[in-house]
Amino acid sequence: MALAPDIQQKVNAWLTPAYDADTQAAIRAQLDAGQDEALTDAFYRTLEFGTGGLRGVMGPGSNRMNRYTLGMATQGLCNYLLMSFPNQEVKVAIAHDSRNNSPEFARIAAGIFSANGITVYLFDSLRPTPELSFAIRQLGCQSGCVITASHNPKEYNGYKVYWNDGAQVVSPHDKNIIEEVNKITDISAVKFTAVDTLIHLIGHDVDDQYLTEVQKLSVDPAAIKQQHDLKIVYTPLHGSGITLVPGALQRFGFDNVHIVQAQATPDGNFPTVQSPNPEEKSAMQMALDLAKDLDADIVLATDPDADRVGLGVKNDKGEWVLLNGNQTAALLTNYLLGARHRANKLAPNDFMVYTIVTSDILGDIARHYQVKSYNTLTGFKYIAGLIRDLAGQENYLCGGEESYGYLIGDFVRDKDAVSACALAAEMAAVAKGQGRTLYEELAQMYAQFGLYQEDLISLTKKGQRGAEEIQEMMAGLRQSPPATIAGQPVVEIRDYQTGQIRDLRTGLTTETGMESSNVLQFILEDGSKISARPSGTEPKIKFYFSVRQPLKSAVDFELAQRLAKEKIQAIIDDMKLK
Repeated sequence: MALAPDIQQKVNAWLTPAYDADTQAAIRAQLDAGQDEALTDAFYRTLEFGTGGLRGVMGPGSNRMNRYTLGMATQGLCNYLLMSFPNQEVKVAIAHDSRNNSPEFARIAAGIFSANGITVYLFDSLRPTPELSFAIRQLGCQSGCVITASHNPKEYNGYKVYWNDGAQVVSPHDKNIIEEVNKITDISAVKFTAVDTLIHLIGHDVDDQYLTEVQKLSVDPAAIKQQHDLKIVYTPLHGSGITLVPGALQRFGFDNVHIVQAQATPDGNFPTVQSPNPEEKSAMQMALDLAKDLDADIVLATDPDADRVGLGVKNDKGEWVLLNGNQTAALLTNYLLGARHRANKLAPNDFMVYTIVTSDILGDIARHYQVKSYNTLTGFKYIAGLIRDLAGQENYLCGGEESYGYLIGDFVRDKDAVSACALAAEMAAVAKGQGRTLYEELAQMYAQFGLYQEDLISLTKKGQRGAEEIQEMMAGLRQSPPATIAGQPVVEIRDYQTGQIRDLRTGLTTETGMESSNVLQFILEDGSKISARPSGTEPKIKFYFSVRQPLKSAVDFELAQRLAKEKIQAIIDDMKLK
């Protein structure tokens, strides 16, 4: 196939001296090899600067993550910052993870900020995303960015943008930044020539300040003292967690931490895993094998930018099992609120937050301890936005989402796997001191609040046709919503795009009270919840399932869990989601 004229025109533009020799050579090699399909994919659009920033496959082309797409995004951000904060020194902080090209991309961004007269605080080597969030407020910055593609495969990289509260940008700044980025249509508009005097390297001082704040989160140091030799296995999955997680565990008082050595060295090729995602068992296998060899007490894993954490625990048969994101969020919330309650540290203005696709057991736990809870749209930026809006009026304790992200305390304004690892270890130490495992704590929690079981199906729809298919699926669900699912009547439909909740039993319509988002939820008569949500960063549509099963005793935990999983499978089969 020959290249379409508009694609050929874009390719020709990238073969001019405005682009470096290596980029031109790579494109010419593809042309010579007749790789028209690959070139079309690399140039058919401009890599979109979305509400969170950029994310894409690395390589030459307008639809790829490279110095030029990164440069245009950074220049647009510079322009918006200089408009937003006139007549003052504008400062930004920059961090990066272990991905290929991440250090180079961080330096390019730093150079562009400095070329625009902006003061830059650049971390001297890879650091977790939550530390970038911390550094923005600690150093009085107006903005910041981190070079990461979270837990995506090794071919990807990305660029997440933060505002002066240390949170990812939200409305109106997100849309305003996008407008400015879209105005940069020519690479000549990007100021690439760095002003070295405006770039300041930061490192151990900020690490120390951050870890000091993490240490303050400990609720039961006496229990850790008693169980200081709790056997912990930790893997950073070749990512940035290695820089801070061992130090956080040490500061809490744990001195028996075993790191998976084959995954300890930062490496953007992630050589020991298919995908560096703690949500996937294959990524956790080395840690589980080491835990089995050592007869460990808990397994902890963090993704490449150390904002998500995965937990492994032993069941009552001595087998290692992985907790899902909802289970970890529920356990951490139950532990934290319970421990604060026992220590008389709960205040009337305390609150916690979870997202609309996260297990409703979090709300049950909050009600039990008489702590106010809030729901937000999916994405930690909404949790952070609520913390900002309530600052000075209410006191944030903790929050979480099903996708393995948690935040304890508010000195960071994004999900934080470093502090979550430390609190999870403390939680295991407290349980062990009382003769129980975290698995038994899980069963006991469900016996108290009822068993919630969640699952997620993610359907990938690539390319232009895939995006259309996702739109068609959502339109179909809106126009012809199911009356029953798996034999259960649908009693409520929540459409977060229109902002309306319809009670099908009474006919009453109420407001969601949230900004518009393309999410649909169906609530069944037995309390089951099905959510449909297209991904904002990947060519996927996600379906979330949550069912509740009665559980009178922890002894019946596994039976109730099996029945709940069968209920979810019946929903999946009925909705034909394969």
